[in-house]
Order: sequence, then C-alpha cells, then structure tokens
Amino acid sequence: MELHGIHHVSAITANAANNYDFYTKVMGMRLVKKTVNQDDTSMYHLFYADKLGSPGTDLTFFEIHRAGRTYTGNNSISLTSLRVASDEAIRYWANRLEDYDIQSQQVELQGRKVLFFEDPEKQRLMLVSDEQNEGVSAGVPWEDADVPAEFAIIGLGPVKLTVPELAPTERVLVELMGFRKKTEAQLAGTNLHIYEVGQGGTGAEIMVEVVPDLQRERPGRGSVHHVAFRVKDRDELERAKKILYAAHLPNSGLVDRYYFQSLYFREPNGILFELATDGPGFATDEDPDALGETLALPPFLEGERESIEAKLTPLDTKKK
Repeated sequence: MELHGIHHVSAITANAANNYDFYTKVMGMRLVKKTVNQDDTSMYHLFYADKLGSPGTDLTFFEIHRAGRTYTGNNSISLTSLRVASDEAIRYWANRLEDYDIQSQQVELQGRKVLFFEDPEKQRLMLVSDEQNEGVSAGVPWEDADVPAEFAIIGLGPVKLTVPELAPTERVLVELMGFRKKTEAQLAGTNLHIYEVGQGGTGAEIMVEVVPDLQRERPGRGSVHHVAFRVKDRDELERAKKILYAAHLPNSGLVDRYYFQSLYFREPNGILFELATDGPGFATDEDPDALGETLALPPFLEGERESIEAKLTPLDTKKK
C-alpha cells in the first residue's frame, strides 16, 4: 500500500457539549465538522482539526451517552498524540494544563519533548514537539482560539497500539501497509517498537507496545475506536482492498463518507484500522470560514434531517 501518514483518530465521548468545550476552549482546536455517525445517526460525530481541517490533523469523537468507563488494557489504541511546533510550545502547554488543574508529565521520547496528560474523560493524550521533525508536514494553526498560534496544535502525532503479541501486527504494518521499522524506545519501563510510513516524522508513526499478560481493554468513554491512515485517492483504496483480499484479511470494501472515502479492516490483534482518502474534504458542503457551525449531513442523509435532529441534544457551535 502507499500510505502517507495518520489521517485521523476517532474516539468516544459520553457528552458532546463537554467534549466540545474542552477541545475548543482548553485545547484550542477548531471544530471543523459537526455531523452524525453515519452508521448510527442518533449520535454526534465531532471533528476537531487545524484551521483547514487538513488530513492528518483530525481528532474525532462519537458521542455515546451510555458509554461507561474504560477499563484499559490490551488489543487497543492506547495513546493518541497531538503535534505542536516546538519545545517552547511543550513548556507553554505544561503551564496551561496546570492552570486548568490538569496533571501532566513531561519527558523525552525519541529525542523529542513530549507531554502526557488526560482529558476529563481520561482520554490518554500526548503532546509532541515538532522541533526536530523532518517528515510529514504539519497543519495550519487555528488563530481564533485562546491559544497563541505559535503554540497551537497542528496535527496528529504518533499513535500507540498495545498488543499481547508483536509479530501479527508487525506483519500487517510492514508487509501489507508499507511501514518500516524505525527504532525501539523505552517509555516508563516499557519497550516501544516504532514504525514509520511515507515521509516519516511525527505525523506518520505507529508505536507498538507489547504486554502479553494484560487483560483485553473494555472500551468506554475516553477510549479510541479506530485509527485511520492517509491514502491519496479512491484508486489507492481499490488497490489496498486487493492487497487485503490477497492476504485473506476481511474488510469493509469501499465506504463513502462524503468528506472522504474509506475502507476498514482489523489487524490480527483485533484493532480497527481505516484507510481514508485525503479528499474531497470538509469544505465540500460548508464555507471554509464557517466550518462546524451547523449540523452537516451528507446528501444521502439529508432527507432524514428532521428525524435525525429530533434525536440529538442541541449543541451550539456557532461563533460568538
């Protein structure tokens, strides 16, 4: 496959309003799309990203009101990271999070300054400095946030998988998806196997943690549903589908998400992967200056708007 890095990460929240407040007001990210889960239109699907909603910058959330706590464990996406431009930005965020009574821990990983913390639903997050990055380009800062542009979140960084056995996951990453082993690193006494794809760098890395004796994760609020990887276009998705079939890996086939085209499959440890095209993008149905301000529905759901809106709790996302 020809992949170009991380496309987006989709996680679970139990409260869209609180989630919106945290990621826009505390984290300074832009809500670029307020829509619904196309497979269950009773729940919001919120997309936070850079100014333009660029591929590789989207952290998204499904709102599942009934979601209980997450029991962390194996066979999971156990850490999502967000890119900032510099080491100075890491210091800024350590102070900002402290101002909001959010505990954080600053360390170095692969020679990069990183900052670990959790959101109010215990979503496991890491800020990573791009100061040493020479790989996939970052996004464009959202200047209308209460965070100086030079310290803004500018994309997704390395994503960590926790698995009981390395070989099956590594085989899919390397032999099918085109990742290459970059290095190994120590984090809190755990060995991480780090892989990169395409141009590499913070926006194109997967970290795999192997913990054989850990219980399987029971997901809930604050857990990650899936990670998506960037492909250029539909033709690349078709080629990837053939590769998966040849490897006897079941997959969803092509799925039209309107803002991008997708394909889903599970790697052997059960973690859900998505391949997603870079386009057409979030400005397809909204003015770029008004992204995320109203409930956006793809054309194939527009006829159900009245019934869909009736099932959703109103969420005010208009600029004040």
